[in-house]
Amino acid sequence: MMENYQQNLQEEIIYLEQTLAVIRKELDLEAASVTDKKSRLIALRKDMWENTVHFSNDFDRLPEINHFLSEVNNQTANYDSTLKQIKYYKSMLGSPYFGRFDFAEDSFDDGLKVYIGLHNVMDSKTHNIFVYDWRAPVSSIFYRWEVGKASYSAPAGIISGEVLLKRQYKIRDAKLKYFFDCSIRINDEKLQEVLGNNSSAKMRNIVETIQKEQDAIIRDTENELLMVQGVAGSGKTSIALHRIAFLLYEGLHANIGSNNIIIISPNTVFSKYISSVLPELGEENVEQTTFDDIVSTLFEGRLKAETRNEQLESLIVSRNNEEGKVRRQSIEFKGSRVFTQMLDRLIRQYERRMIAFEDVYFGGKTLFTRQQLKNLFLNDKIGMPMVKRLKRIEKKIIERVHLLRRKRLAKIEKIVEKSNEHELEIKSFSRLLSIKEAKIFMRRLRRYTEVDYLDLYKLLFNNQELFFKLARSLELPVDIEEIISRTKESLDEGKIYYEDCTPVLYLKIRLEGSDLFSEIKQVVIDEAQDYDPLQYEVFNLLFQGARCTVLGDTHQAVEKDADNSLYDIVADIFHRSKMVKLFLNKSYRASFEINNFTQRLLGKKQDFISFERHEAEPVIVFKDTPEMVERAVEHDIDSYFEQGYESIAVICKTREEAERLHARLNNSMNIKLVSTVDGEIGKGALVIPAYMVKGLEFDVVLVHGASRDNYATEFDRKLLYVACTRALHRLVLYHAGEKSPFI
Repeated sequence: MMENYQQNLQEEIIYLEQTLAVIRKELDLEAASVTDKKSRLIALRKDMWENTVHFSNDFDRLPEINHFLSEVNNQTANYDSTLKQIKYYKSMLGSPYFGRFDFAEDSFDDGLKVYIGLHNVMDSKTHNIFVYDWRAPVSSIFYRWEVGKASYSAPAGIISGEVLLKRQYKIRDAKLKYFFDCSIRINDEKLQEVLGNNSSAKMRNIVETIQKEQDAIIRDTENELLMVQGVAGSGKTSIALHRIAFLLYEGLHANIGSNNIIIISPNTVFSKYISSVLPELGEENVEQTTFDDIVSTLFEGRLKAETRNEQLESLIVSRNNEEGKVRRQSIEFKGSRVFTQMLDRLIRQYERRMIAFEDVYFGGKTLFTRQQLKNLFLNDKIGMPMVKRLKRIEKKIIERVHLLRRKRLAKIEKIVEKSNEHELEIKSFSRLLSIKEAKIFMRRLRRYTEVDYLDLYKLLFNNQELFFKLARSLELPVDIEEIISRTKESLDEGKIYYEDCTPVLYLKIRLEGSDLFSEIKQVVIDEAQDYDPLQYEVFNLLFQGARCTVLGDTHQAVEKDADNSLYDIVADIFHRSKMVKLFLNKSYRASFEINNFTQRLLGKKQDFISFERHEAEPVIVFKDTPEMVERAVEHDIDSYFEQGYESIAVICKTREEAERLHARLNNSMNIKLVSTVDGEIGKGALVIPAYMVKGLEFDVVLVHGASRDNYATEFDRKLLYVACTRALHRLVLYHAGEKSPFI
């Protein structure tokens, strides 16, 4: 056995040296060519500048200009591609691959040795492939099959055969530290090593430890809608990012680039936290946005809206009073499918009953009757937005007026020419529209050819008779009268709460249309449980025709009750022809002991499997006073740093609590307050509100203020659950006074 290992070790060392030699050779070739390509590109741009016109109405010169532009674009793409290849090779010098499998294809005697790494490595002279990109079709065998019969999907069809060997490596600084053979999955030994490491300031790639069920999600190209329900720590976000990298790799054939993909993140903190994964995988970062960003962009500075974090802060502060109870009802109602029905009815009512078309006269002649205008408006066979249909009518009316004016002018000119009488000329011209008359005409016209989305939303709450007419046969909240009153009051004051942003946005897009995301072909929606049905209606309008990946955990829905029926609602709204719903029930983030604690804290049964990584039990610390709690937190931060942990999060319930605690701790230690302004998560100690930590992870989590006063309601329980599930290695909860009943 030992002799075989030593023999294999020598063979592996030789192969590693050969691979590194190829990488160095290819790197030298690319580095030499990049200088030449840069010089040629500069010369070509100079030639274009000197030998073409910069501004010209001479259309004969356009082919010449286009030829130069095309050549410059091709040379630029070639130069950029070489730079990218150099970056790949440099990144692989320390560790060119992490796995291998030997595969014997059916009907072939010879087995193929496939080494898996971040990128392809091929000898340009012999065309021998030394390392396969982890996204290549054949590489899927490494993630999905054990030793024995196996197959993979290739462009030519399904390739079947047998896996003869699976092996994993630890290579650091171009040295083989060790290797081991494994069977069915990425071996637990490798997972134990990776998961036992400290967390980093940015999310890391997981290409070395992708599991079978994760790989199936990453490589799915069949479904137009892919929905993933995953427990806390199951790697949902990592999977989504690796899926994007895979789609960009596949995009070489499917014409998908980084500008065709977008990620909807829960907040800017999370966006920055995940920003390094795609560059690590050798891909450009794709656009990330939040729902707050979408609201701000589409409102175009017209409205100052409450943000999602501000809404959560308000809910937390008012959770035990009447105002909070009504607010929660309002939030649930305004995001519901019932309210969506009401908004759709409002649009139909406005179209058919509320647009006061008028007969259009000009120069004593009827150009259009009101019924003709209404018929023109309602004759919509292609689903054109209301505003565009009204503008089309306005354009028709103006064109008819211009036509009539041109005819009259021509007639007047003939009269003037024949009579040659100055008085007649003046008299005739005075009958045409003056500037003042034109303004009056347009003002009257736009009384029915313009509609404002915000005015329409206000009308719904200003006119209770209309509101209840539209709500007929629909189930309304108990406190609907109070909700109407408060909404009217806030809108009159120029305020727009977060829960009103979505319906206003829905009306705007339905009325006006939007091409803001017309280039998007793939959209990833993370933390799916945080969005209401009406928000999904908005997403569906904004990303029409795009393929969607929706990932969430209904147990982390804080301000509302959610279950897996959410994904049925999403499927019904998006209505894609091919869709699938998948479940990830294994958690890899926290230790076994922390996972046991958080499952008890959750207070409900869920299909949950914890990865067997054992560490210390969570600790609950009682102190007599809040001041003593702060000293305990301060002491423990120092202690955990001494033990080698690098990221420590002190999680408070609210922003106000976080700011107060940070102000006191910052006097004696270097600790960062995380805000939505900079949104940066770094190594070290930080203080952060609980509602901002979704998707993040830390070596150590210290939950401040885990008392009954702070965490007593079901709303509080969910917030506490989210906070505690962020811990990788250590979890401590502090309280003064009676502890929360959930712990």
